[in-house]
Amino acid sequence: MNSPLFASLSIVLGGLLTLAAHAEPAPSATLKSGKQVYNDVCFACHKTGVAHAPRFGNKADWAPLIEEGQAILTAHAWVGVRAMPAKGGKPELSLSEFASAVAYMARQSGGNWKDPDAKMMKKIRHEAEERLEKSIKEMQAMKKELHRLNESAD
Repeated sequence: MNSPLFASLSIVLGGLLTLAAHAEPAPSATLKSGKQVYNDVCFACHKTGVAHAPRFGNKADWAPLIEEGQAILTAHAWVGVRAMPAKGGKPELSLSEFASAVAYMARQSGGNWKDPDAKMMKKIRHEAEERLEKSIKEMQAMKKELHRLNESAD
């Protein structure tokens, strides 16, 4: 059974298994609640306002952020914003768990946000992709400027 078809099938199945390993957890998988993620990841900065992080429960800190909207705020925080690192500094944190934590913090700080459903998660992913594209273009422009400066310095 050493046919090319069998070899191709093995490669395809191996690729699918690799993709599945890196995918978001299935809805039936046990995800941490927003409160759990806050306590495990977000607490360190958002409890005291380290580096101007909006303080947990502080309506004044959160009001302008809540005004941005759930998809925008969550997506921008996910990819990193101001002093906040991408994924809150925890690379293995899923987007679903992260989004639940942002919704939890917003609720505790005057917002009326629900844990994101499939429709909201789609908006968040779309906004995150747009934010990343914008960042990539900005970095490419900086790279071109550096090349131009290097060429004019020679």
